[in-house]
Amino acid sequence: MKHPENDKEYKGLTVNAGVENLPSVNPYATFRRRKQVLSADEYVEGILRGDMRLLSQAVTLIESNLQSDQVIAQQVIEKCLPYAGNSIRLGITGVPGAGKSTFIEAIGTRLCQLGKKLAGLAIDPSSERSKGSILGDKTRMNHLSTAANAFIRPSPSAGSLGGVARKTRETIVLCEAAGFDTIIVETVGVGQSETAAHSMVDFFLLLQVTGTGDELQGIKRGIMEMADGIAINKCDGSNVERAEAARVSFKNALALFPPTESGWKPYALTCSAVEGNGIADVWNMVEEYIRFARENGYLDYLRTQQAQYWMYETINQNLLDSFYKSEKMEPIIETMKKRVLNNELSSFTAAYNLLKEYADNK
Repeated sequence: MKHPENDKEYKGLTVNAGVENLPSVNPYATFRRRKQVLSADEYVEGILRGDMRLLSQAVTLIESNLQSDQVIAQQVIEKCLPYAGNSIRLGITGVPGAGKSTFIEAIGTRLCQLGKKLAGLAIDPSSERSKGSILGDKTRMNHLSTAANAFIRPSPSAGSLGGVARKTRETIVLCEAAGFDTIIVETVGVGQSETAAHSMVDFFLLLQVTGTGDELQGIKRGIMEMADGIAINKCDGSNVERAEAARVSFKNALALFPPTESGWKPYALTCSAVEGNGIADVWNMVEEYIRFARENGYLDYLRTQQAQYWMYETINQNLLDSFYKSEKMEPIIETMKKRVLNNELSSFTAAYNLLKEYADNK
């Protein structure tokens, strides 16, 4: 093609000759290899030898909603079960801003220094609008996340009730099979609905903070009845006296509660996750409880009850998934929804009719 603008009459203006028939694919591009699909046995083998990469991939499989991933995940869990159950499971909850992540950083670092293998499962709240989650808890565990004998895994709550991800219990099994002797589960900190988290740990620690203007707000039935111990965090600087006063208040409140099923008497301590004060006392309280529960046989009883609880929870979740993912029910649900929105039918009657229709279709 001739370019008249390249003529000598047009000095200072030059158009380079183009390249014809460009290749459709960049010849200099480097392509990533397709991810290799591993079998359940390969995952299990890697987990048992303590391979952190394969452990992380197996946890991702558990959290996946794909049916193909779930099939492999269940096989991995079944094969890891004989190697699980040999850890101390510690659950930590508290109001937002109580310093849960910083506390885990402090107590986890101490446990690693003692030679323990720690797995920290941090649950981040998921947005009701976007369904996304920041997963930022790990950023507040700088030292712990880089420790050689620690494994920190943030997970989205994904709409799960009880402040804990639905797949966390299965993740605990994998971590125990990988040789971790201490499991810490951090909840989203929703306050009064922590039943799910309590039903998968041995010791349930309630982390409180003073200086919020209402120290006695936490003294309520529900979460207080589930707590095996209370730690008043941020007991440092000018907050020491207030923290001690809060500890006395919680101690008096705990005395009013009926005896626990295990026979253990919960008590309150003060600590500072930033300065490291009182962290050793909190862990001593956890170990004291574990010795107490093992000696009277309550720990074994607790875990069997937890297994039963999660059996029913899994049934409930699978029934829920089966209902909403049913191709037969989808148009019927839409029809009922429109009738409810048009005030032609009450929501209770519509729900009853849908469940009856679902049972008949099964």
